[in-house]
Amino acid sequence: MSRWGDRLKKVEQLAQSFQLNPLASRYKPRLWPCQPSSVWRLFPRQSMAMGFAQSCKETVHVFALEQEKTPLGQRIYLVTSYSELWHYYRAYTQTLMHCYEVIPEGAICKLYFDLEFHKPSNQRADGKAMVSSLIQYVCDKLMEVYGIECTTNNVLNLDSSTEEKFSRHLIFNLRNAAFKDNIHVGRFIHEILQPVLNTAAGGSRLDVGRNSVAENSETRTHAVSVGTPAITADMADSPKTKRHKLEERDLRFLQVKSKDGQDCLFVDLGVYTRNRNFRLYKSSKVGKNAAFTVADDNTFVAKPEKGISVEESVFLASLVCNLSFTGQRILTWDVPESQDGKTWRPHHQQGSDLNPDSLSGLRSSPHQEVDDFVLTVVRKDGVHGNIRRWNYFAPEQLLVYDIVKYRWCENVRRFHKSNNIMIVVDLKEEVWYQKCHDPECKNFRSPSSPLPQEICVRYIMALDDEDQAYLMDDAGNIEPSQTPPLRVPQSPAPPGDGSADVWGDDRDYLESLDEFEQRTEDISDQLLLKCMADFDSQ
Repeated sequence: MSRWGDRLKKVEQLAQSFQLNPLASRYKPRLWPCQPSSVWRLFPRQSMAMGFAQSCKETVHVFALEQEKTPLGQRIYLVTSYSELWHYYRAYTQTLMHCYEVIPEGAICKLYFDLEFHKPSNQRADGKAMVSSLIQYVCDKLMEVYGIECTTNNVLNLDSSTEEKFSRHLIFNLRNAAFKDNIHVGRFIHEILQPVLNTAAGGSRLDVGRNSVAENSETRTHAVSVGTPAITADMADSPKTKRHKLEERDLRFLQVKSKDGQDCLFVDLGVYTRNRNFRLYKSSKVGKNAAFTVADDNTFVAKPEKGISVEESVFLASLVCNLSFTGQRILTWDVPESQDGKTWRPHHQQGSDLNPDSLSGLRSSPHQEVDDFVLTVVRKDGVHGNIRRWNYFAPEQLLVYDIVKYRWCENVRRFHKSNNIMIVVDLKEEVWYQKCHDPECKNFRSPSSPLPQEICVRYIMALDDEDQAYLMDDAGNIEPSQTPPLRVPQSPAPPGDGSADVWGDDRDYLESLDEFEQRTEDISDQLLLKCMADFDSQ
């Protein structure tokens, strides 16, 4: 039997070698023919899930799951597509009833609010009226600051109120406009709520977190169209006039009392942080039964696409990062700091203001190695191009870089005289290409070029199917995986064995097989068929 054991070991080593370097792509099932390949992976840590999502060829996203009978606050992380999550979301209400969207750091996102107050401590508060007044105020500010039209019909209003707590989520589905990321959303909201923040608690300023804009800081704001010629919209008035306008509106209706009787705000200002977990439509908190449903005073109407139900359309509209690259106007609220720690005067930053060795004085993207590569693309032939700004579209895994001081266009085969170019990096396909802000090149995109292997996520991360810590069975139960992580050996054969003899000698194989059969009783055809049927049914 020792020869049989040696042969079995060689076969296992060969199988591991093929798994590491497959001859063809692994078949992945689909929900139905028109849907993308199925991906459903569970991880114990958020960083592992996000790394795997970035390494997938499929369009996938990260969600956080809370489970019953686990320590409070403990979450596991699911990587799958929107369509597949919705498919199982309806079926496994017990397992997936406490689900959160993970808003990736730096990702383009919608304007959103988390609103709540303790009902017994605010018996005179009219929650519906407060929501209506807040929506109208924010719509007015969007028009005043960015020139964007917005009404209550653009705002998905979700309700998870109970007898004790009034709770709402508002998701603004603006037409072809979104914020650079949720940090910029937080800055915008902090600034437009300054009147109530300054008067709260008898005039003393509330502690509103690390993303707040200083009371006397002067900010700059602009909007840029992505995929179309650049459009810039600065606030037209002077800083003093802007401050006066922000304070014109009486926002005292946003002041409420906490359960302990302390002054607090109707708007939760702590939900604008990096990689934030934001509770999904139809989900409740662990240990609670109040799931988010469409509020009875909601006026937003989802427009279903072909093959998508109205309810799924609401689900898709509720996702903060469900935004495509094409035609989006990117809104920002920047607070750049000078070396002495003071903020600059509001202005739209021009190319002449840029430090050629920095990213416009702003922080780099979540993919520093990609930033460095893009700089090598636009710094050649004596031209010292630079990155003016970057935007990240999480659903499509696209990093879009606005370039300055380098205007070479593959379409016209020369440098543009005034309009700048874009470099678009597709992290999913591991390629990059060039687009233009020039109207004549509006629909042009250059041929794709591969990214260097050393900056590709799939090259950096060598994950296999056995490394997830949790599995979900056909009944929707999530249990820890019993399969240990597969460790691929450095060599497919033990040291000293010749690679040409991986399968072993035929004579040894036949002798081992004969020895095995002599020691084993005959197996009936019926038993073999039953075993195969049992295997296929698993």
